[in-house]
Amino acid sequence: MKRSMVIAASLLLGTSVLAEGDGIVRDGEYRYLEAQLGDQWAAQDKDIDAKLAEIRGTNGGKPPNIVYVLIDDVSFGILGNRAMNYVTGINTPNINDFADEGMSLMRMYTEPSCTPTRTAMLTGRHPVRAGQEEVKVALVGEGLAAEEVTIAEILKEVGYNTAHVGKWHQGDIEQSFPHNQGFDWAAFPVHQQVQLSLMTQDAMKANNMIGFDPSGETNPFAIDQRFRPYGLVTGLEAEAGQQAREVHMEAGEVWTQAKYHEMNVRYQAQAIEQINSLAAKDEPFFMQYWPLYPLNFVYDQEQQKSRNGGYMAEKMELLDEWLGEFFTAIDNTDKADNTIVVLMSDNGIFNYYSPNSGMMELIYRGGKTQHLEGGVRTDAFVRWPGVIPAGSAAGDIVHVSDLFTTFARVAGGMDYIPRDRVIDGVDQTALLIEGEGNSRRDYVYVYEGPLLRSIVKQDIKMHMPAPGLPGAAAPVFNLLRDPREMNPIIGIALWAGASFQDMTKRHTNMIAKYPHLPIGKGVPYGGIENLRPESIETREVFDSWH
Repeated sequence: MKRSMVIAASLLLGTSVLAEGDGIVRDGEYRYLEAQLGDQWAAQDKDIDAKLAEIRGTNGGKPPNIVYVLIDDVSFGILGNRAMNYVTGINTPNINDFADEGMSLMRMYTEPSCTPTRTAMLTGRHPVRAGQEEVKVALVGEGLAAEEVTIAEILKEVGYNTAHVGKWHQGDIEQSFPHNQGFDWAAFPVHQQVQLSLMTQDAMKANNMIGFDPSGETNPFAIDQRFRPYGLVTGLEAEAGQQAREVHMEAGEVWTQAKYHEMNVRYQAQAIEQINSLAAKDEPFFMQYWPLYPLNFVYDQEQQKSRNGGYMAEKMELLDEWLGEFFTAIDNTDKADNTIVVLMSDNGIFNYYSPNSGMMELIYRGGKTQHLEGGVRTDAFVRWPGVIPAGSAAGDIVHVSDLFTTFARVAGGMDYIPRDRVIDGVDQTALLIEGEGNSRRDYVYVYEGPLLRSIVKQDIKMHMPAPGLPGAAAPVFNLLRDPREMNPIIGIALWAGASFQDMTKRHTNMIAKYPHLPIGKGVPYGGIENLRPESIETREVFDSWH
């Protein structure tokens, strides 16, 4: 992996991988908490290390396997709750059962959209630090930089086999593809569901896409014949150290909703195949399954058990069936008792298509792309047999970046976390093992793209003031009393304003000391051995102005 580069960069920046403590560079707010609780945490860590050693001892000396399932655009309250099944008309019995088998993380924060959330989990860093600020649809020649160190690369260093199936959405350049970011094998689309389900004639006929398909709208005065994205690469498969290949797409073939569904069916089958293959080996494994459903923009199946009937709600029920099959496949291996499984969503619902999609706001206001709680609060569940009690829950604050550091800790890979950049992910192993009340985070910084839009601290949330306005003018909310963030309370602002300003300073001071790294750049669609002629053409048009 890039371990040698990380050490070299650490030396250039004047930091040391042998610094005091664990040497990991933390954000200012974490250090502020550590100054108050460091001795208590250090004592607890000794107990946690002993318990991790005991867990390994009962499993032949091997660390736990890790499976991470991340689904798209489902707001908090829709998953894993039978009561909400009746409220929404969306039945998710398999996810409900899974939620009952472990711990429900009741305050999981993500980023407001899919690319940033995935970057945060993979790198343990706010995506703005890696230049991964927003969702990209077509060719950009950008992506997750080779210099970023992913959790897959860390786990490879300690002997894990790794695989990725499903959505990736970390860029269209060779260095950003999963098989070049620590995964032994991967099946993934280069882009995402806007290309795969929305930029289709089917979506045009469903009145969800206007102006893209020429059969729905023509312009005899158009000069630029490449204004609309053309020739985009669809699904790739690849092994580490080899070039990728586009699969199930012929030259000149038009992408359709039917092909999108075939892709989802294929990923479901491959996810189960990979679980069985990885479990059959002697080494520990890390697998990601990131389904494309329920994100969908076409009525293309008969209504099944759902009373809802929305085109995304229908796919949510189908996905529930598939996840039931996937979890059963894990349970049928001989590694299930030593496997951590995490299931969560990447951000809130795609509000622009609600309510016709069947997805809706529930407790929290807002959705995808927004810093409101509805955009960045999602359901999350962790199952770890014999370690996490079934039916447990935790109201502690957790951020998706924490999974990076926590997975590294339980796998014995903390030494491979880079020491030359800020790591935002907090080690939440104590929360998983000791239960509710053991988080080491009571704060979250919430970005929209490159902009810090709000700060959460305990039960209080401040929306950042407009440029030029003092902190006292910022709206502040008590999330317990006002979960929809509609009634700012001046009484809170008066006492909390200075503290939030201090939090902002602690955060920006660390940015000044450790500036954001640039996004990776390169030739679009590099490292794909069988590009279709139309994909080569669209890359040439792209290159003509770069």
